[in-house]
Amino acid sequence: MHCLVTGGAGFIGSHLVDLLLESGHRVSVFDNFSSGRRDFLSHHGDNIKIIEGDLLDLDAVKAAMDGIDIVYHLAANPDIRLGTTVTDTDLNQGTVATYNVLESMRIGGVKKIAFASSSVVYGEAEVMPTPEDYGPLFPISLYGASKLGCEALITSWVGTFGLQAWLFRFANIVGARGTHGVIFDFIHKLRADPNRLEVLGNGRQEKSYMEVMDCASAMIHLTTNTDDAINYFNLGSDDTCSVRRIAEIVIEESGLSDVSIDYTGGDRGWAGDVPKAMLDPTRMRDAGFSTNYNSEGAVRYTAKTLMEEIGLDE
Repeated sequence: MHCLVTGGAGFIGSHLVDLLLESGHRVSVFDNFSSGRRDFLSHHGDNIKIIEGDLLDLDAVKAAMDGIDIVYHLAANPDIRLGTTVTDTDLNQGTVATYNVLESMRIGGVKKIAFASSSVVYGEAEVMPTPEDYGPLFPISLYGASKLGCEALITSWVGTFGLQAWLFRFANIVGARGTHGVIFDFIHKLRADPNRLEVLGNGRQEKSYMEVMDCASAMIHLTTNTDDAINYFNLGSDDTCSVRRIAEIVIEESGLSDVSIDYTGGDRGWAGDVPKAMLDPTRMRDAGFSTNYNSEGAVRYTAKTLMEEIGLDE
Protein backbone atom coordinates (compact mmCIF):
# COMPACT_ATOMS: atom_id res chain seq x y z
CA MET A 1 0.00 0.00 0.00
CA HIS A 2 1.04 3.61 -0.52
CA CYS A 3 0.71 5.37 2.83
CA LEU A 4 0.66 9.12 3.41
CA VAL A 5 1.80 10.03 6.93
CA THR A 6 0.96 13.58 7.96
CA GLY A 7 3.39 14.74 10.63
CA GLY A 8 5.67 11.90 9.55
CA ALA A 9 8.82 13.75 10.61
CA GLY A 10 7.56 14.07 14.17
CA PHE A 11 8.11 11.97 17.27
CA ILE A 12 5.39 9.35 16.71
CA GLY A 13 5.16 9.82 12.97
CA SER A 14 8.80 9.03 12.28
CA HIS A 15 8.55 5.73 14.19
CA LEU A 16 5.41 4.87 12.24
CA VAL A 17 7.28 5.59 8.99
CA ASP A 18 10.06 3.23 10.12
CA LEU A 19 7.64 0.38 10.71
CA LEU A 20 5.55 0.97 7.58
CA LEU A 21 8.70 0.72 5.46
CA GLU A 22 9.80 -2.41 7.33
CA SER A 23 6.38 -3.88 6.52
CA GLY A 24 6.94 -3.33 2.81
CA HIS A 25 4.69 -0.32 2.25
CA ARG A 26 5.46 2.74 0.15
CA VAL A 27 5.51 5.90 2.26
CA SER A 28 5.06 9.59 1.57
CA VAL A 29 5.48 12.09 4.41
CA PHE A 30 3.64 15.42 4.59
CA ASP A 31 5.16 17.75 7.17
CA ASN A 32 5.77 21.48 7.61
CA PHE A 33 8.73 20.78 9.95
CA SER A 34 7.45 23.17 12.59
CA SER A 35 8.15 20.50 15.19
CA GLY A 36 9.20 17.52 13.06
CA ARG A 37 12.88 16.97 12.28
CA ARG A 38 14.50 15.92 9.03
CA ASP A 39 17.11 13.87 10.86
CA PHE A 40 14.33 11.59 12.15
CA LEU A 41 13.88 10.46 8.54
CA SER A 42 17.35 10.89 7.07
CA HIS A 43 18.26 7.20 7.49
CA HIS A 44 15.65 6.30 4.86
CA GLY A 45 17.36 8.22 2.07
CA ASP A 46 15.36 8.02 -1.16
CA ASN A 47 13.08 5.26 0.13
CA ILE A 48 10.45 7.81 1.15
CA LYS A 49 8.93 10.84 -0.53
CA ILE A 50 8.98 13.96 1.63
CA ILE A 51 6.43 16.67 0.88
CA GLU A 52 7.16 19.86 2.76
CA GLY A 53 3.86 21.63 3.16
CA ASP A 54 1.24 22.92 5.54
CA LEU A 55 -2.08 21.16 6.07
CA LEU A 56 -3.76 24.58 6.08
CA ASP A 57 -2.83 24.84 2.37
CA LEU A 58 -5.71 22.89 0.84
CA ASP A 59 -4.20 22.80 -2.65
CA ALA A 60 -0.98 21.30 -1.30
CA VAL A 61 -2.89 18.64 0.60
CA LYS A 62 -4.98 17.77 -2.45
CA ALA A 63 -1.83 17.33 -4.52
CA ALA A 64 -0.34 15.00 -1.90
CA MET A 65 -3.23 12.52 -2.25
CA ASP A 66 -2.21 11.31 -5.71
CA GLY A 67 -1.84 7.52 -5.62
CA ILE A 68 -2.41 7.22 -1.86
CA ASP A 69 -4.24 4.18 -0.41
CA ILE A 70 -4.40 5.18 3.26
CA VAL A 71 -3.68 8.35 5.25
CA TYR A 72 -2.15 8.09 8.71
CA HIS A 73 -3.08 11.51 10.04
CA LEU A 74 -0.78 12.40 12.95
CA ALA A 75 0.02 16.06 12.30
CA ALA A 76 -1.23 18.37 15.08
CA ASN A 77 -0.07 20.86 17.65
CA PRO A 78 2.22 18.75 19.88
CA ASP A 79 2.01 21.00 22.96
CA ILE A 80 -1.32 20.78 24.80
CA ARG A 81 -0.33 23.76 26.98
CA LEU A 82 0.06 26.13 24.01
CA GLY A 83 -3.70 26.40 23.63
CA THR A 84 -3.94 28.20 26.95
CA THR A 85 -2.15 31.22 25.48
CA VAL A 86 -2.78 30.98 21.72
CA THR A 87 -6.37 29.86 21.78
CA ASP A 88 -6.88 29.16 18.06
CA THR A 89 -3.83 26.87 17.84
CA ASP A 90 -5.73 23.59 18.09
CA LEU A 91 -8.67 24.85 16.07
CA ASN A 92 -6.35 25.54 13.13
CA GLN A 93 -3.65 22.90 13.49
CA GLY A 94 -6.12 20.24 14.56
CA THR A 95 -9.69 20.69 13.39
CA VAL A 96 -9.25 22.82 10.25
CA ALA A 97 -6.21 20.80 9.21
CA THR A 98 -8.24 17.59 9.56
CA TYR A 99 -11.04 19.05 7.46
CA ASN A 100 -8.49 19.78 4.73
CA VAL A 101 -7.18 16.20 4.91
CA LEU A 102 -10.69 14.75 4.66
CA GLU A 103 -11.79 17.06 1.85
CA SER A 104 -8.61 16.28 -0.08
CA MET A 105 -9.26 12.57 0.40
CA ARG A 106 -12.80 12.99 -0.92
CA ILE A 107 -11.61 14.84 -3.99
CA GLY A 108 -8.74 12.42 -4.57
CA GLY A 109 -10.74 9.25 -4.03
CA VAL A 110 -8.71 8.10 -0.99
CA LYS A 111 -10.94 5.96 1.22
CA LYS A 112 -8.96 5.01 4.36
CA ILE A 113 -7.80 7.21 7.25
CA ALA A 114 -6.14 6.33 10.55
CA PHE A 115 -6.27 9.21 13.03
CA ALA A 116 -4.14 9.97 16.08
CA SER A 117 -6.70 11.04 18.67
CA SER A 118 -6.08 11.22 22.40
CA SER A 119 -7.28 10.06 25.80
CA VAL A 120 -8.01 13.72 26.60
CA VAL A 121 -11.28 13.46 24.65
CA TYR A 122 -12.65 11.68 27.76
CA GLY A 123 -12.06 14.76 29.93
CA GLU A 124 -12.13 14.00 33.66
CA ALA A 125 -13.69 10.56 33.25
CA GLU A 126 -15.60 9.15 36.20
CA VAL A 127 -14.96 5.56 35.08
CA MET A 128 -11.41 4.18 35.27
CA PRO A 129 -10.01 2.35 33.48
CA THR A 130 -11.94 4.23 30.80
CA PRO A 131 -13.41 2.16 27.93
CA GLU A 132 -13.99 3.44 24.40
CA ASP A 133 -17.77 3.60 24.90
CA TYR A 134 -17.52 5.94 27.91
CA GLY A 135 -19.62 9.07 27.64
CA PRO A 136 -20.69 11.75 27.44
CA LEU A 137 -17.35 13.14 26.31
CA PHE A 138 -16.52 16.52 27.85
CA PRO A 139 -12.87 17.42 27.19
CA ILE A 140 -11.45 20.16 29.44
CA SER A 141 -8.63 21.41 27.18
CA LEU A 142 -8.75 23.11 23.78
CA TYR A 143 -6.49 20.32 22.51
CA GLY A 144 -9.03 17.74 23.67
CA ALA A 145 -11.89 19.68 22.11
CA SER A 146 -10.03 19.74 18.81
CA LYS A 147 -9.36 16.00 18.90
CA LEU A 148 -13.02 15.27 19.63
CA GLY A 149 -14.04 17.63 16.82
CA CYS A 150 -11.68 15.82 14.45
CA GLU A 151 -13.20 12.47 15.40
CA ALA A 152 -16.66 13.85 14.60
CA LEU A 153 -15.52 15.20 11.24
CA ILE A 154 -13.97 11.85 10.35
CA THR A 155 -17.03 9.82 11.27
CA SER A 156 -19.22 12.25 9.31
CA TRP A 157 -17.03 11.70 6.23
CA VAL A 158 -17.42 7.95 6.78
CA GLY A 159 -21.21 8.29 6.89
CA THR A 160 -21.52 10.80 4.08
CA PHE A 161 -18.74 9.91 1.63
CA GLY A 162 -18.03 6.26 2.34
CA LEU A 163 -14.61 6.53 4.00
CA GLN A 164 -13.24 3.89 6.35
CA ALA A 165 -11.65 5.13 9.57
CA TRP A 166 -9.48 4.03 12.48
CA LEU A 167 -9.60 6.32 15.52
CA PHE A 168 -6.78 5.78 18.00
CA ARG A 169 -7.11 7.39 21.41
CA PHE A 170 -3.54 7.57 22.64
CA ALA A 171 -2.34 7.39 26.21
CA ASN A 172 0.74 9.54 26.91
CA ILE A 173 3.21 8.33 24.28
CA VAL A 174 6.87 8.31 25.29
CA GLY A 175 10.13 6.99 23.90
CA ALA A 176 13.10 7.68 21.66
CA ARG A 177 13.16 10.95 19.68
CA GLY A 178 10.90 12.62 22.24
CA THR A 179 10.86 16.39 21.87
CA HIS A 180 8.47 17.40 24.64
CA GLY A 181 6.57 16.01 27.61
CA VAL A 182 7.22 15.44 31.29
CA ILE A 183 10.25 13.12 30.96
CA PHE A 184 11.89 15.40 28.40
CA ASP A 185 11.21 18.42 30.63
CA PHE A 186 12.62 16.74 33.74
CA ILE A 187 15.85 15.79 31.96
CA HIS A 188 16.35 19.36 30.76
CA LYS A 189 15.61 20.75 34.20
CA LEU A 190 18.26 18.48 35.69
CA ARG A 191 20.73 19.61 33.06
CA ALA A 192 20.10 23.20 34.16
CA ASP A 193 20.21 22.41 37.89
CA PRO A 194 21.43 18.95 38.98
CA ASN A 195 20.49 19.66 42.60
CA ARG A 196 16.81 20.54 42.24
CA LEU A 197 13.90 19.27 40.16
CA GLU A 198 10.76 21.38 39.96
CA VAL A 199 7.55 19.42 39.42
CA LEU A 200 4.36 21.16 38.31
CA GLY A 201 1.41 20.31 40.56
CA ASN A 202 1.54 18.06 43.60
CA GLY A 203 3.08 15.04 41.88
CA ARG A 204 -0.01 12.90 42.40
CA GLN A 205 -1.18 13.27 38.81
CA GLU A 206 -1.12 9.82 37.22
CA LYS A 207 -1.74 8.61 33.69
CA SER A 208 -1.29 5.68 31.35
CA TYR A 209 1.94 5.70 29.34
CA MET A 210 2.80 3.83 26.14
CA GLU A 211 6.18 3.38 24.48
CA VAL A 212 6.24 4.92 21.00
CA MET A 213 7.19 1.77 19.06
CA ASP A 214 4.38 -0.07 20.83
CA CYS A 215 2.07 2.74 19.70
CA ALA A 216 3.20 2.68 16.06
CA SER A 217 3.07 -1.13 15.97
CA ALA A 218 -0.46 -1.09 17.38
CA MET A 219 -1.62 1.35 14.71
CA ILE A 220 -0.32 -0.85 11.91
CA HIS A 221 -1.65 -4.05 13.50
CA LEU A 222 -5.12 -2.63 13.98
CA THR A 223 -5.45 -1.01 10.55
CA THR A 224 -4.40 -4.37 9.08
CA ASN A 225 -6.58 -6.65 11.21
CA THR A 226 -9.82 -4.75 11.78
CA ASP A 227 -12.25 -3.84 9.03
CA ASP A 228 -15.36 -2.03 10.29
CA ALA A 229 -16.41 1.24 8.74
CA ILE A 230 -15.38 2.97 11.99
CA ASN A 231 -12.76 1.23 14.10
CA TYR A 232 -11.87 2.88 17.41
CA PHE A 233 -9.37 1.86 20.05
CA ASN A 234 -7.66 3.06 23.19
CA LEU A 235 -3.91 2.69 22.73
CA GLY A 236 -2.11 2.41 26.05
CA SER A 237 -1.13 0.15 28.90
CA ASP A 238 -3.48 -1.14 31.58
CA ASP A 239 -1.81 0.71 34.45
CA THR A 240 -0.65 4.22 35.35
CA CYS A 241 2.46 6.02 36.56
CA SER A 242 2.40 9.12 38.76
CA VAL A 243 4.36 12.29 38.08
CA ARG A 244 6.08 11.81 41.47
CA ARG A 245 7.25 8.34 40.37
CA ILE A 246 8.40 9.71 37.00
CA ALA A 247 10.52 12.29 38.80
CA GLU A 248 12.04 9.55 40.94
CA ILE A 249 12.80 7.37 37.92
CA VAL A 250 14.43 10.22 35.99
CA ILE A 251 16.64 11.03 38.99
CA GLU A 252 17.50 7.34 39.43
CA GLU A 253 18.46 6.95 35.78
CA SER A 254 20.49 10.20 35.84
CA GLY A 255 22.78 8.81 38.52
CA LEU A 256 22.53 12.11 40.39
CA SER A 257 22.33 12.14 44.18
CA ASP A 258 20.89 14.59 46.71
CA VAL A 259 18.36 16.01 44.24
CA SER A 260 15.50 17.80 45.94
CA ILE A 261 12.06 17.48 44.33
CA ASP A 262 10.07 20.68 44.70
CA TYR A 263 6.35 20.66 43.91
CA THR A 264 4.55 23.81 42.78
CA GLY A 265 1.29 22.57 44.31
CA GLY A 266 -2.23 22.02 43.06
CA ASP A 267 -3.88 18.92 41.64
CA ARG A 268 -2.77 19.55 38.04
CA GLY A 269 0.22 20.90 36.16
CA TRP A 270 -1.60 23.54 34.10
CA ALA A 271 -5.09 24.68 33.10
CA GLY A 272 -6.74 21.90 31.08
CA ASP A 273 -4.49 19.18 32.48
CA VAL A 274 -6.38 16.01 33.42
CA PRO A 275 -5.04 14.95 36.85
CA LYS A 276 -5.76 11.24 36.42
CA ALA A 277 -6.32 9.19 33.28
CA MET A 278 -6.27 5.43 32.92
CA LEU A 279 -7.35 3.80 29.68
CA ASP A 280 -8.94 0.39 29.27
CA PRO A 281 -6.97 -1.29 26.44
CA THR A 282 -9.10 -4.48 26.39
CA ARG A 283 -10.36 -3.95 22.83
CA MET A 284 -6.80 -3.49 21.56
CA ARG A 285 -5.70 -6.72 23.25
CA ASP A 286 -8.79 -8.58 22.01
CA ALA A 287 -7.77 -7.55 18.49
CA GLY A 288 -4.46 -9.35 19.00
CA PHE A 289 -2.03 -6.66 20.12
CA SER A 290 -0.11 -6.52 23.40
CA THR A 291 2.45 -3.92 24.48
CA ASN A 292 6.06 -4.68 25.36
CA TYR A 293 6.09 -2.18 28.24
CA ASN A 294 3.73 -1.22 31.03
CA SER A 295 3.54 2.45 32.06
CA GLU A 296 6.49 2.46 34.44
CA GLY A 297 8.56 0.33 32.06
CA ALA A 298 7.87 2.76 29.22
CA VAL A 299 8.85 5.70 31.44
CA ARG A 300 12.11 4.09 32.57
CA TYR A 301 13.05 3.03 29.03
CA THR A 302 12.33 6.56 27.80
CA ALA A 303 14.39 8.18 30.56
CA LYS A 304 17.40 6.01 29.64
CA THR A 305 16.97 6.60 25.91
CA LEU A 306 16.46 10.35 26.07
CA MET A 307 19.45 10.77 28.39
CA GLU A 308 21.56 9.06 25.75
CA GLU A 309 20.09 11.32 23.05
CA ILE A 310 20.19 14.54 25.06
CA GLY A 311 23.02 13.93 27.53
CA LEU A 312 22.96 15.30 31.07
CA ASP A 313 26.61 16.26 30.77
CA GLU A 314 26.34 18.49 27.71
